[in-house]
Amino acid sequence: MDRFIATTPFFTSEQRSLAERLAGFTEREIETRAPQDEKDADEALRSYIRLLAENDLLKYAVASPGRPFDLRSFCIIRETLSYASSLADLAFVMQGLGTYAISLAATEHVRDFWLERAAAGKAIAAFALTEPDAGSDVAALKTTAQREGDAYVINGRKRFISNAGVADFYTVFARTGTRPDGRAEISAFIVSARMPGFNVAERTPMIAPHPIGELELKNCRVPAEDLIGNPGEGLRLSLQTLDMFRASVGAAASGMARRALDESVRYARTRQQFGRPLSAHQLIQEKLADMATELDAARLLVYRAAYLKDAAADRSTREASEAKLFATEAAGRIIDQAVQIHGGAGLVEGSVVERLYRDVRALRIYEGTSEIQKLVIAGQLLKE
Repeated sequence: MDRFIATTPFFTSEQRSLAERLAGFTEREIETRAPQDEKDADEALRSYIRLLAENDLLKYAVASPGRPFDLRSFCIIRETLSYASSLADLAFVMQGLGTYAISLAATEHVRDFWLERAAAGKAIAAFALTEPDAGSDVAALKTTAQREGDAYVINGRKRFISNAGVADFYTVFARTGTRPDGRAEISAFIVSARMPGFNVAERTPMIAPHPIGELELKNCRVPAEDLIGNPGEGLRLSLQTLDMFRASVGAAASGMARRALDESVRYARTRQQFGRPLSAHQLIQEKLADMATELDAARLLVYRAAYLKDAAADRSTREASEAKLFATEAAGRIIDQAVQIHGGAGLVEGSVVERLYRDVRALRIYEGTSEIQKLVIAGQLLKE
């Protein structure tokens, strides 16, 4: 059992049992598959979806209407999976990101169809918000959806979409009009990958294995019943989704950082320099002490935010942004120090810390950059 989860009073007995089960599962099942992630990311992601479904873990990612979402368990799973494979973590989290808006507002029979398939691993989900000219500025979306009879016709392009080319369905955000104040009216839609007019225009190579790319929608007719909620509710649904999952990005960062620390301690104990182990050198001890302290601080912020969300606190936006900001930035520092401790061995392609060095960088950008998190934190602070 992870000592942090065993001794920190944020967790229920069920959540501690989940953490213990996951540790064994990850060691047996994920660690053995992770070396194949680089060879074929698409197939690796599909295999992780199947594995997570077989072990009844996707139910923690896919929200169930009428039942509170267990964010602490979700964070525990993300942290544990990312300790072994960022691609396994991606497979898990995207089932949640791609279905959360659907769970909140889709028509009941449409909602139940997609949620059941996603939770069973029979359909892979994706979240299509970002565009070539609209990243952090969601209101700048240019993709449009025009009502024509019993359908909406969607035209536009989406960029940096995780699971592009692998997903079976996408939650797509588009402009459906203009509000009285002149701002864009944004709505959300479920778009099946098989719909005519839907196309994966380009796959985007990344520094770490990650199925990602650009989507093109050309006169893509989507049944009106696949509108999520009412017209104009898309912005609210996108922000609710990001607010729910933001702290969990910090959990993934903590998992990577924890792996880097474990690898560094192991290496420092066995690597001999100047006639003694690296761990006997005070400058290495200083690095390990800083890494451990930052990791504990990151995890405390992550699970505080998750606890508040699970407890239905009046506000947890600031806490979620603090968790995402600090944990992702700290993980970058921790993993950088791990490479430094390993020296030349840390630069060898395929080594654990080299992989972590590439994997961790994206976390400071997606689901709100570090700069955006600072704006959110300051904005919440000034409201208090």
